[in-house]
Amino acid sequence: MLVVGDTEIARRTCGALTRQGTRALHLPQPDDQQLQSALTDEVDAVALLVRGDVIALRYALLAEYLRPGIRLVVLLFDRTIADQLLTTMPNCQITSPADIAVPAIIGACMGDPVLAVDTASSPARVISGTDDGIDTRAWRPRHRVRNVARTLAGQIRPHDRTSRLLLTGLGGLAFTLLVEWLLATLALHEEPLTAFYMATRIVATVGPGETGHAPGWYLAAASLNMLLGVVYTALFTAGVVNRFLSARSIDIVGPRIRPSRDHVVVVGLGQVSLRLCMALRRLGIPVIAVERDPRAANLRLARSAGIPVLIAHAQDREVLADLGLGRARALAAMGADDLDNVEVAIAALAIAPRLHVVLRAGDNAVISETRSLFSIGEVCDITALSVHAVVHGLNGHSPRFVYPHRGRIVAHPPAPADTGAPEAADAADAPEPGSEDATLVSSSSVRCGC
Repeated sequence: MLVVGDTEIARRTCGALTRQGTRALHLPQPDDQQLQSALTDEVDAVALLVRGDVIALRYALLAEYLRPGIRLVVLLFDRTIADQLLTTMPNCQITSPADIAVPAIIGACMGDPVLAVDTASSPARVISGTDDGIDTRAWRPRHRVRNVARTLAGQIRPHDRTSRLLLTGLGGLAFTLLVEWLLATLALHEEPLTAFYMATRIVATVGPGETGHAPGWYLAAASLNMLLGVVYTALFTAGVVNRFLSARSIDIVGPRIRPSRDHVVVVGLGQVSLRLCMALRRLGIPVIAVERDPRAANLRLARSAGIPVLIAHAQDREVLADLGLGRARALAAMGADDLDNVEVAIAALAIAPRLHVVLRAGDNAVISETRSLFSIGEVCDITALSVHAVVHGLNGHSPRFVYPHRGRIVAHPPAPADTGAPEAADAADAPEPGSEDATLVSSSSVRCGC
């Protein structure tokens, strides 16, 4: 087997192939001549595990040119490039860490006994662990009436300073309009339509019109409401202008409102986080993402997918408190940095001790040291899950995703007996954390990952 790539997935894949007795050749960053020299007749399959979809595409085309029809396993995030590559080279297996790991991450967010949720099938399928093994059933979405009620309840709720200014100004103007209409109707005995006209004039700060028969207290109240109207109008205008000029990612009204109950908070907006948010939305589970970089590449995709994104630092306890963690279903810390994920988990558990936390992790030593102090949640090593899927692909099996079960990583759909692919990776066969031959399943995991 030939493994190309200077990534942790590539290094772990070489270690996994070696442990199963397969000869593996690793080329971190080969040029065209090196790749041509390595692609001898002894090579049965090639794994292209590089950073960047364009680089992976170039290596795939070059490998197909040098060895037409050779089995290729390529990690690609961009689905458009993946579809075009599959059309050109049907002998190529396309996958990505996001597609491999998201079903297991959703299962971890749901909690026991759910192991994974297959969102690609129609309808979605829930894979659960039982005393007898593994059970699969159809996903049951939330009741539609309850879903609509929660969506309506979440409308017109402030989520930041701009939205508070806008809603304060709008609410003040509406309250002033109502009070003036009631005063004109009940105190001055005006017709409802005439009273509404007088009220709108006061809100617009142009005066109530003819007031020859109005008592003095009414004129004083109208004057005060006009002054308040100036303040409310300024607040409302400032909020509207700020929202139009800023790249907002959470709406006050509409599908991108901030959820308030039974939702999943996803920290980070990388490829895995974005796919996780989109999968949760397809299941009808409310979700909100937290991203600290206002220039993150996936913000545009999140907006187009209707995913609310809060631009803030998730390590900030004030930010976490505003996300309603006490009423949330789970928090998934999916940042690229393990230490940041641990910090987010600790801060979240300080606010909501019973919160279900799922962490993305790859540095087993860090997670092991932190878990020695207290339980911080379920740990998902996406690299390990990806390695297991790649090894299956090199052996002729193409799992859509993998998930952990009883200390083992299981492929879905299961590998046929004649492919030579491992049925599952066992923790007992893994080397020590931090070694070059990285683990498939480590003792630092709760149930999800390596």
